[in-house]
Amino acid sequence: MSDRQLRIGCASGFWGDTPEAIGQLVSKGDIDYLVFDYLAEVTMSLMARARAKTPEAGFAPDFVKALVPWLEDIKAKGIKVVANAGGVNPRGCRDALARAAAEAGVELSIGVVLGDDLMERADAIRDRGVTEMFSGVAFPDEIWSMNAYLGARPIATALDAGADIVITGRCADSAVALGPLMHEFGWKDEDWDKLSQGSLAGHLIECGPQGTGGNFTDWQDVSGWDDMGMPIVEVSEDGSFVMTKTADTGGLVSPGSAGEQMLYEIGDPRAYLLPDVICDWSGVTLEQIGPDRVRVMGGKGLGRTGSYKVSATYADGWRAVTTLTLAAIDAPAKAERVAEAILTRCRRIFRNKNLGDFRQVSVEVLGAEAAYGANARARTREVVLKIGVAHEERSALNIFAGEIAPMAISTAQGLTGFYAGRPKVQPVVRLFSFLQDKADTPVAVEVDGKDVPVTVATREVRLDPPATPRPTAATRAPMPSRCAWSNWPGAVRATRATSPISVSWPASPITCPTSDPPSPKTR
Repeated sequence: MSDRQLRIGCASGFWGDTPEAIGQLVSKGDIDYLVFDYLAEVTMSLMARARAKTPEAGFAPDFVKALVPWLEDIKAKGIKVVANAGGVNPRGCRDALARAAAEAGVELSIGVVLGDDLMERADAIRDRGVTEMFSGVAFPDEIWSMNAYLGARPIATALDAGADIVITGRCADSAVALGPLMHEFGWKDEDWDKLSQGSLAGHLIECGPQGTGGNFTDWQDVSGWDDMGMPIVEVSEDGSFVMTKTADTGGLVSPGSAGEQMLYEIGDPRAYLLPDVICDWSGVTLEQIGPDRVRVMGGKGLGRTGSYKVSATYADGWRAVTTLTLAAIDAPAKAERVAEAILTRCRRIFRNKNLGDFRQVSVEVLGAEAAYGANARARTREVVLKIGVAHEERSALNIFAGEIAPMAISTAQGLTGFYAGRPKVQPVVRLFSFLQDKADTPVAVEVDGKDVPVTVATREVRLDPPATPRPTAATRAPMPSRCAWSNWPGAVRATRATSPISVSWPASPITCPTSDPPSPKTR
């Protein structure tokens, strides 16, 4: 067994993350790979709309713009790059980066992974009678985007073919890290435990600084929010790894911060389904081995599925949101009455124009503890009134947008704060998820514009999970009471005193919370 370790740093947790992260990792991260995660489900619909207007668009231009100033250093240091910045137009992203690199005088080999975009198959999929995998609703009449979550093997194939930079469309977030590990260590498609550990390494860094103390329950322990360290994993050939961050930066890497990121968006930790492997992370251990250094071991692989998850997006009506500030005595009561007046006026106009009622209305008086309902105790003389509405017709919400400003001279005194002008009417984007056979998904790889043969394992394999004893109260790590979403049965929140810790779950089924911690990736 080789003692070699591969250092992978993640410079983006979502489309819009700070471009400063690239310089931080390239200049002082001592990394072998620089990876980026840009894509959320709604992001795909935005990129699809952009490409519909401009055929050359449809990818994350931020990636090209932020990467170009560092291309010379990346080339000189031998750092390779993997990013899902391709969105719905990976070739367009490749072409834009190739032009920018040529202008900078940097010669690079660029690979792209294709086949996740299934838009051309929409009619055939609809004719198959596909329904939404969670709600059971019928396939929409009009789809904006439709992309399968591809795995890491195509990325590894592009790297095998000599690519310095690999650009993908939709893939599993953790695949941008697992692909380099499969390439560098020669991991096979049946190396289940290694694939699980490599996926866990990718999962811990895929949200950028959220894995190094951002959104952390014990936020008081985290310093340097103005210069958060980007996450780095040091992965060994056997799959074990150390989670850390860029030196001399803010943030915190501890069993607690790493454990929170591990729990993020995985559902059942004993069967987290990814394109390359079914992950069982119920026996993972997190051990503090130094300042901002946590050793992670114990991830198991239980085979793979024979299908990809596909996320499609479609338009379902329109929405608009406005905010107004009200000050002085009785501000909360005035805000509620202003909201009532706006909605009543709009409804009267709707009736006169034969328009239906709002599909949905949300009124919040922020600053008056509106979120606490009957338990609110605030007494305040300044509030922000937030009104959100949805409607089938865009014309109806244009009326709503035009009736906000007139309230300034026809309702309560103290109304101000028209900071953003009229509210913008936007489409409501819905998510439609279903499964697609891997064998029927046209995965392809190109390097420097030339086809590269790629073989993706498509046969379903299901292994029995290892027997895991139910943890007792004595062995289960305590959880800070401040964490509202730490009440998953058996979920572990480590404090500074619990190192090393074993992250274990009880034998009974886990009931996941109805909502995740806030993140730009799920907005």
